[in-house]
Amino acid sequence: MTVINSIADLRAIAKRRVPKAIFEYVDHGSYDELTFGRNRSDFEALRFRQKVLVDVRAQSMQREILGVTANMPAVIAPTGLTGLVHRDGEILAAQAAEAFGIPFCLSTVSVCSIEDVREATTAPFWFQLYVMKDRGYTAALMDRAEAAGCPVLVLTVDIPVSGLRRRDAKNGLAVPPRLTLRNTLDIMTKPAWAYGVLMGKRKTFGNLAAAVPHTGGMATLSQWIASQFDASVTWKDLEQIRARWKGKLVVKGILDADDARQAVALGADAVVVSNHGGRQLDGAPSSIAALPRVVEAVAGRGEVMLDGGIRSGQDILKSVALGANAVMTGRAFLYGLGARGREGVKMALDIMSGELKVSLALTGCNDVRDASPDILYRD
Repeated sequence: MTVINSIADLRAIAKRRVPKAIFEYVDHGSYDELTFGRNRSDFEALRFRQKVLVDVRAQSMQREILGVTANMPAVIAPTGLTGLVHRDGEILAAQAAEAFGIPFCLSTVSVCSIEDVREATTAPFWFQLYVMKDRGYTAALMDRAEAAGCPVLVLTVDIPVSGLRRRDAKNGLAVPPRLTLRNTLDIMTKPAWAYGVLMGKRKTFGNLAAAVPHTGGMATLSQWIASQFDASVTWKDLEQIRARWKGKLVVKGILDADDARQAVALGADAVVVSNHGGRQLDGAPSSIAALPRVVEAVAGRGEVMLDGGIRSGQDILKSVALGANAVMTGRAFLYGLGARGREGVKMALDIMSGELKVSLALTGCNDVRDASPDILYRD
């Protein structure tokens, strides 16, 4: 029997089970992947201060995130095409998050729709929004999220244009998708994945299908989505969204301190320090390197989360120690999803939770809320 006790183990299984084009869409970044690499190397460079002879029997990993208590300072991040990693992937991940007791955030470019996830879950989930050229459809998505009871809207602001993910084009995952002999043969070697996706609830972008009626499916929708990323989006759009959205508003894609100040000044309840998982501006700093400056700039006027490079409970603790209220985990849960479906997502959360608990104890902390820069070495 295979022993699975790390996110790396789940990644290895997912790599075998998921077609190469989809796996590498999840697993890699843009251009030369410098920022993608820094998201991990900068975490690895941070070192804990081990503390001994401290009573650490009464540990708590709970954290309040935007007014709701979570069992770990983590949120399942919005990720596109999750339903192609595993059949009904968004639904399974939302159910796993609900069972574990942390928030789940659904992507605009998900396979399962807002309504699909709402029907399959009982806990409120968050919704991530891109501002599109078709402002009417953007508003309609907000209305659907409100109707589904989503308490939090996550506005992603770091993709006015799309960075080049070289592997996607080479693997036939260009927009619109194209089949090659190589990726067709690869899919044929993964019949369980193919059968699952074929039998899934949806096979296209569930939230966006209504935008392009009477289409030929994924290819036409992909063309529409590619044409809809809007380079003209400004702070004025954030103001308008804040005025329209009644719930909590999170701005995701902040790396600059001035941008963080502006976001909270315009009414954001939280910002997410993020470089889009190293999938946009290559050469940008890692999220963990940018975090302290953003925390200082926000100065308690809103919550600060971190997205990018999270692969372990140790990474979660390092983020919290440097001022993050919570992290968003994307690739880690996707590896679990690709490896074992809903059970794999649960495994990923359990693995990181266990690592967080041990690391908390060995740094002399009982409560994750007490973690501070003092638990890290400062050279």
